[in-house]
Amino acid sequence: MYPEQGHHTPAERAVTVHTPTTITPATVTPAPLIPVQPQGVPSVASVVLPDGRVVTGYAINPMQPEPLAAKPAVSRAAVNVALGGVGFLAVCGGLLLLTTFIAALTALITQLITLAAVIFGGWIAVQVFSASRSKGGTTVNIRKAVIKRNHFHG
Repeated sequence: MYPEQGHHTPAERAVTVHTPTTITPATVTPAPLIPVQPQGVPSVASVVLPDGRVVTGYAINPMQPEPLAAKPAVSRAAVNVALGGVGFLAVCGGLLLLTTFIAALTALITQLITLAAVIFGGWIAVQVFSASRSKGGTTVNIRKAVIKRNHFHG
């Protein structure tokens, strides 16, 4: 499936060898220390550890954090965005009620049309079936009719 790898001699290449060179660090002369007297002599504190050793040192006053700035008032843009969201929710609720009302009204009208079709169809059926029972023609009851010279006087 795959061709056999033949034994080939590697091609000769020119190789360049790089040797690292050491970099001498620059000499830095430290700035001269100038002794400064403290404003006052700090108090020395001694602490006895649980194992009996005594540690003596200067007491360090803890740093006081800077007081927090007063919280800024809520920006006007944030208030407008919040009010816009509330208004949008109110409109969506109203639209939902409006679409529900329209759907209910449509269902009511559909039911009324169906009811009218059933009643009208029933009335038509009664007319058709009652007319087929009579033997044709119109029945007229004549009372006290007077017929003179082939004319009806009622």
